[in-house]
Amino acid sequence: MEKGQVLEGTLKNITDFGAFMDLGGIDGLLYITDISWGRINHPNEVLKVNEKINVVVLEFDDEKKRISLGLKQLTPHPWEALSPSIQVGSVVEGKVVNVEDYGAFIEISPGIEGLVHVSEVSWSNQGINSRDFFKVGEVHKAKVMTIDKDERKMSLSLKQLQEDPWTTIAEKFAIGTRHKGLVKNITPYGVFVELSEGVGGMVHISDLSWIKRYGHPSEFCKVGNDLDVVVLDFDLESRKMSLGHKQIEEDPWDTFENVFPVGSVHEATVTKRDDKGAEVMLQYGLEAYAPARHAKKEDGSSVNVDEKLEFKILEFDRNEKRIIVSHTRIFEDVKNEEKKAVISEKKAEGEKAKKAITKINSSQEKTTLGDIDALAKLKEKMDKN
Repeated sequence: MEKGQVLEGTLKNITDFGAFMDLGGIDGLLYITDISWGRINHPNEVLKVNEKINVVVLEFDDEKKRISLGLKQLTPHPWEALSPSIQVGSVVEGKVVNVEDYGAFIEISPGIEGLVHVSEVSWSNQGINSRDFFKVGEVHKAKVMTIDKDERKMSLSLKQLQEDPWTTIAEKFAIGTRHKGLVKNITPYGVFVELSEGVGGMVHISDLSWIKRYGHPSEFCKVGNDLDVVVLDFDLESRKMSLGHKQIEEDPWDTFENVFPVGSVHEATVTKRDDKGAEVMLQYGLEAYAPARHAKKEDGSSVNVDEKLEFKILEFDRNEKRIIVSHTRIFEDVKNEEKKAVISEKKAEGEKAKKAITKINSSQEKTTLGDIDALAKLKEKMDKN
């Protein structure tokens, strides 16, 4: 017995990893990987007990009395006999035989497999989970993108069998137009909304609302929700689209600037508090912030969540959409006004006393001058006499 020798044997036993054969007094093992050029899950898919087949000797160990056999080696490798009809650009059909994180392998004929990378599944720039999309045993049609006979590799594409929706995006989704989309994914910085098959865009967290600041987009919506959006911009080259939800309505901050001028006082509800300060809710659902030193009550304690108190507008920044308020300033201003009133009253009393003294001095001065004038006239009269 030697390598390469072809023998006839009888299948004695079939296991998960292969089949044992009687070669006429001695046994050999036919491993599952040497049964077929194509992928099989179990040897019993192609072999039967007591069946007689020809096999080739792959390895022979005389000392250990171990013989490795091969069945597929009796036929040429499928890649060496690749059909001329399979070439770049042709459409093939095959069965999914393996799924990985990066894509799926489709067997278009025994021993001939092609890889559909996750980027070739859909025109959408939203990431695809290949394990969710592909199932072993499913049949798919695909377009051949590349063939490398030397490396025995082939790349396939599903999306190339569909029209690229981005070629007509400028007409269907012009900047400024409104659409209803489906929330497909949520990230810490925004919401991905699908407008049509293969076309979608991102709503940045700052474009969800004019007045509310969200810590995470999941506070605003959930995957599967419908969402009205406005197309803000798109880049055909990178296949990216910027969407906005708050732009459905006009910017209310022009009106807020007149309603909440600096120095005005409004009732608000404390919604959140920490060591740095407190968040409060003004009218119309408008959020404002009171730093810790401005979140103190007259008795020295801090404001509490759900309390309704008066707050004074200290800063209104329309561009940054930021409002700084103070509850502390309310009673501090009252105290300052009282101090000013006392000072003003004292000042008025001082002015009054000053005027009284001036009047007295003026009266005395007039009297003195009057006496001098009378004496002058008496002297003149005496001189004449």
